[in-house]
Amino acid sequence: MERLYTIPLRKEFSKAPNYKRTSRAIKAIRQFIQKHMKCENVKIGKYLNLEMWKHGRKNPPPRIKVKAVKETIKEKDKEIEYVIVELPHINIEKPKKEKKEKKKEEPKQEQIADEHKLEEEKEKEEVLKKEIKEKPREVAGKPRKEPKIKNKPMIIGRTGKK
Repeated sequence: MERLYTIPLRKEFSKAPNYKRTSRAIKAIRQFIQKHMKCENVKIGKYLNLEMWKHGRKNPPPRIKVKAVKETIKEKDKEIEYVIVELPHINIEKPKKEKKEKKKEEPKQEQIADEHKLEEEKEKEEVLKKEIKEKPREVAGKPRKEPKIKNKPMIIGRTGKK
């Protein structure tokens, strides 16, 4: 079942403080749809939500046109009814049932991951071998002499001398 509504929001959000107006308007949409479509489960669509929050939390639109679609889903001996609310020009897609498939691809992915790890380890070993060869050898018993730097004390601020 599909219906179009123009929902008046100004009376509802004017009862709330400035900083809660848009969230109050969203709640008003839910209540309106629950009352008119006679269904407790109401899902607000992505684009309707974006339209409501377009001007921030303090300035929602005073009224909005919506399309409400009532659907039922059968899940294990139960029928669940819910209403999807969206802007009128947006096509509402029914949620697809997810089928559980056997995962046969996982061993292949694991094998590929193991091969990549082996390749990375080989590359690391090659790089380490090159680095070892490039380092200059130090003569045994004679450590390198580093140039001495004279450290002069730095004087910051006033000194006691005049």
